[in-house]
Amino acid sequence: MNEEIRAKEVRLVGSEGEQLGIKPFREAMQMAIDTNLDLVNVAPQAKPPVCRIMDYGKFRYEQQKKEKEARKNQKIVDLKEVWFRANIEEHDYQTKFRNVVKFLNEGDKVKCSVRFRGREITHAKLGQKILERVASEVTDICIVERVPKLEGRSMIMILAPKAH
Repeated sequence: MNEEIRAKEVRLVGSEGEQLGIKPFREAMQMAIDTNLDLVNVAPQAKPPVCRIMDYGKFRYEQQKKEKEARKNQKIVDLKEVWFRANIEEHDYQTKFRNVVKFLNEGDKVKCSVRFRGREITHAKLGQKILERVASEVTDICIVERVPKLEGRSMIMILAPKAH
């Protein structure tokens, strides 16, 4: 901006956005000084570089405000975990299933796990049936990001919400 611009001539854009044409750098700088504004190089890679007459401090302030607003509105996707058991009762299943649906509707990913204790590991098919039942009941609101897979004493499946 201002004296840091190293070009003999520049394509000048006025403070209201109007095209002022190609001007020598000194003349463009003088026009910016006359209006008490800054000469800002907005497209240095262009031939000739495009410079705009603007209040740089106000421009930076508005940019920071827009960035802050964008950060405030962005959604951070969390990974929530819901534990099931291989021999889970129907009512307990429904309670945990409601939590899965709630998390998916909030836009979070859900890690569904079945933990096997003791000799339950020999009946891994029971855990797989539970996870497949969860997946089939929520197919309309999510996609299965990772299919049920046995890892140690747990079987894990990851569900991600569908993009709206």
